[in-house]
Amino acid sequence: MQKILVANRGEIALRIMRTIRKMGIKSVAVFSEPDRHSPHVLFADEAVCIGAGPSNQSYLNGDKIIAICKELGVDGIHPGYGFLSENADFAQKVTDAGIEFIGPTPEAMRIMGSKLAAKDSVKKYNIPMVPGVDHAIDDVKEAIAVADKIGYPILIKASAGGGGKGMRIVDRPEDMKEQMERAISEATSSFGDGSVFIEKYVTSPRHIEVQVVADKHGNVIHGLERECSIQRRHQKVVEETPSSVVTPEMREKIGDAAVMVAKSCNYVSTGTVEFLVDDKLNFYFLEMNTRLQVEHPVSEMILGIDLVEQQIRIARGEVLSLTQDDIKPDGHAIELRVYAEDPLNNFLPSIGTLTKYQKPVGEGIRVDDGYEEGMAIPIYYDPMIAKLVVHGKTRTEAIQKMLQAIKDYKIEGVSTTLPFGTFVFEHDAFFSGHFDTHFVKKYYTPESIKEKQKANAEIAAIVAVKYWLDQQNILKPVEHKTTSWKRRLA
Repeated sequence: MQKILVANRGEIALRIMRTIRKMGIKSVAVFSEPDRHSPHVLFADEAVCIGAGPSNQSYLNGDKIIAICKELGVDGIHPGYGFLSENADFAQKVTDAGIEFIGPTPEAMRIMGSKLAAKDSVKKYNIPMVPGVDHAIDDVKEAIAVADKIGYPILIKASAGGGGKGMRIVDRPEDMKEQMERAISEATSSFGDGSVFIEKYVTSPRHIEVQVVADKHGNVIHGLERECSIQRRHQKVVEETPSSVVTPEMREKIGDAAVMVAKSCNYVSTGTVEFLVDDKLNFYFLEMNTRLQVEHPVSEMILGIDLVEQQIRIARGEVLSLTQDDIKPDGHAIELRVYAEDPLNNFLPSIGTLTKYQKPVGEGIRVDDGYEEGMAIPIYYDPMIAKLVVHGKTRTEAIQKMLQAIKDYKIEGVSTTLPFGTFVFEHDAFFSGHFDTHFVKKYYTPESIKEKQKANAEIAAIVAVKYWLDQQNILKPVEHKTTSWKRRLA
């Protein structure tokens, strides 16, 4: 494999290209018109403009991407995450074109891309699943009958869903009809598939996922768990590894379950198996993400493994150089997703120009980003600016390092989730490890950040006044005093 095209943008495109260059392979970037001067474009060995700003005119144009590959003699395509990364039809077209798709097979993507198909695939392995049904439901009476059997509250979920779309919680039978209609409508508009099913709603869940790596020779290993319970709008904001609640015994069981999920669909490449964990530490299979995850750096930090390099080697047909016994975690890692969002205004996107952009540096600090000072945040894409990742010998050390890194990360021109990160990492619930996916709902309010900012401003004012007074004393002019000396006349 001599040349790889990265079918993505921003921080993940740049991160992948760094590994490609390290491996002595040429990289090709594609970019939309607003991304013309992005770092990933300047870093690549070759770059091609693929279209206008909207993603359906650029980064989602699979046919044009494949045509560029043929024109430039590209051997492989790395899709990153988002965009075309879990599009089985695109993966199939890439394969049919004689180009290596650096990821799982189209068949595995199809199976795991449908929550219902995924449930059907893994059930023969006796992997724990949340009580519910394993088929689509559109009849309200049947839905109520299922809910009566498993008990309220229940969760209506889109089979093809993700990111909280097509998902509704129902606490009583009289709300079932309305919530089903809303879930089906949202699933249809978001995914083109209105299939929904019902599960028991786990009231105090933790969201824990397991990294898996599988080669083309039947070898599958897991890279331990990641804790992903700090979320807003059902989307992750903070991730860490290892989880503060997973015991060694549970780690072995949940890791083995993740490996079996991968084997159930003959999985190849890196992937992530997601689980819900209840307050009694029972875990249930949720879904599988058939791609590189946003939060993969925390696993890399404690394992010392380059997961993108593993993906490329697997795509080239190499046998895994690692066994499960080689997976030995070192310390603790935490990631904060730095979004151009306003945490004081319901995390709404904050579009603007980065008038100041200075990254934190230091041992155990990693910033995966795709921006530089003076660049604008485009309106067309996900507003994530960067991933701030830290590594410490212990969880406490990692938290303290993260708090300092946030202070040292200077971003002006847009609102960001950095203040929210400070709120999370200073909160007793996070520090103690006693939290779940309802952390934001339970503890966070915009006023909490405003009060913190007000207190900081008052402290800064007091420090400034004290500094001024100290300087006045140091530079105090000498007062004229009468002495017995007489001025000598010329």
